[in-house]
Amino acid sequence: MESGNINTSAEAVNVDVQKAIENPVAEVENQNASDENQPKKVSAFSLASIRAKKEMEEKNRSYVKPSSVLPTEDFTETEMLVQWNKYAQRLGDKGHKIMESLLLINDPKLNGTVITLELPNEGSKLDFEGQINGLLGHLKGHLHNHDITIELIVNEAIETKRSFNDQDRYNRLLEINPNIELLRSTFGLDLLG
Repeated sequence: MESGNINTSAEAVNVDVQKAIENPVAEVENQNASDENQPKKVSAFSLASIRAKKEMEEKNRSYVKPSSVLPTEDFTETEMLVQWNKYAQRLGDKGHKIMESLLLINDPKLNGTVITLELPNEGSKLDFEGQINGLLGHLKGHLHNHDITIELIVNEAIETKRSFNDQDRYNRLLEINPNIELLRSTFGLDLLG
């Protein structure tokens, strides 16, 4: 009984050897095809790794529609500010407090489709530029205008006004809300100072 099994396995080997002899090119091509499907291992410190990294970046770039297809609806500064503040709120909810504070430092100004924002220093500008694509995507999508651009201006002369005494505090509050004068005169309030 054992001799029957040996003969059968020997015949199977002979058949495989005959196939390899008859068609050796097909065997080599099958091995090459399986090698091509597997990514080549490249050292991280070689020039080939830099080339492979650039190829991967090119493959991963997102497709941008031609600008003739993208919407360019008009929008107002108020609509822009609403979306700006919604984006800042969303970032704050996600825990990105630095970017949220940069968005809320000043109200941006709108000139056509160019949004101008003043930032207090170069460090803030660098942080903002690192996250600007997400903001632009949000504004372009929600305002239905893909011509929007953001211009950043660094103004290191921005100073916060400090109230030093009661009169200065009162003047600052009066700037914010002129009805304070009516309140003061109605109740006969005086500034002690």
